[in-house]
Amino acid sequence: MTPDLNIKPDIKLSVKQTFGFESDMEVEAFSNKNDLVPELDKHYKFDKDTTLAILAGFKYNKRALIAGYHGTGKSTHITQVAARLNWPCVRINLDSHISRIDLIGKDAIVIKDGKQITEFHEGILPWSIQNPVALIFDEYDAMRPDVAFLLTKVLEAEGGLTLLEKNKVIKPNSYFRLFATANTVGLGDTTGLYTGTQQINQAQMDRWNIVTTLNYLIHEKEMEIVLAKNKNLNNSKGKDKVSNMIKVASLTRKGFVAGDISTVMSPRTVLHWAENSEIFKDTGYAFRVTFLNKCDDAEKNTIAEYYQRCFGEDLPESMINIQI
Repeated sequence: MTPDLNIKPDIKLSVKQTFGFESDMEVEAFSNKNDLVPELDKHYKFDKDTTLAILAGFKYNKRALIAGYHGTGKSTHITQVAARLNWPCVRINLDSHISRIDLIGKDAIVIKDGKQITEFHEGILPWSIQNPVALIFDEYDAMRPDVAFLLTKVLEAEGGLTLLEKNKVIKPNSYFRLFATANTVGLGDTTGLYTGTQQINQAQMDRWNIVTTLNYLIHEKEMEIVLAKNKNLNNSKGKDKVSNMIKVASLTRKGFVAGDISTVMSPRTVLHWAENSEIFKDTGYAFRVTFLNKCDDAEKNTIAEYYQRCFGEDLPESMINIQI
């Protein structure tokens, strides 16, 4: 089914009522959803600063970039805001294989009136610009240089796009919105965590109206997220277990900053650990298959010590010394 895109926002939502933040802002939204609107997660926990930045992007047509560590919910923040606004959404992962042709479009051979002809087919970028959709570029700091220069014009206030292939200038739909997520803020990877990312031309970074960072949450907020996704753990015993899981994660983050270990537990990893602990009914084994097996053998003893400090029990020696 082809979604109906001949639509405009027809209602306004109160940020305070919809997201629970102290704000007088009202944001335009759609009363009906189509196939491009993300699925709503009723239990999603929003970060106030990040959410307000995204909402400003929707309301004022500002280009908003969210940077931060992996697994913190950068893309999900945008899609869950879009879900509450019923705003159609398209996500593109800008890995190093995505080229200018992939975004702009290319010539294709088609049959018309029984004859084989070559016809230019527009790509996802010109299509998005001409429709009321929120376009999200994931892994923005991993894109190729040819793609980066292509997007420079799109990022400007008027946001137009010149299709040389068709001698055509595309003007954006009034309700086209542009967002991006990145692990770095365009300065390159200084941690060794994000191989494949690169520096972004500062002239292009300057075109992003809003840049916000979303990093690891405080203990209580991270607990809320894990418990919302794992309702079987939302009891006294389960809360103690989840709290200890987050304490282990916090120690890995501190250990990484100190240079003791090279692998970090993200909030996404904690979520997976909690889910796996329910599957295997064994917190230690779930820790091993969720995180420990991803770590350098030389660092496993340090990470096992983090586990022991938080849970008050040792991991079996076989888990620590297992060879992958």
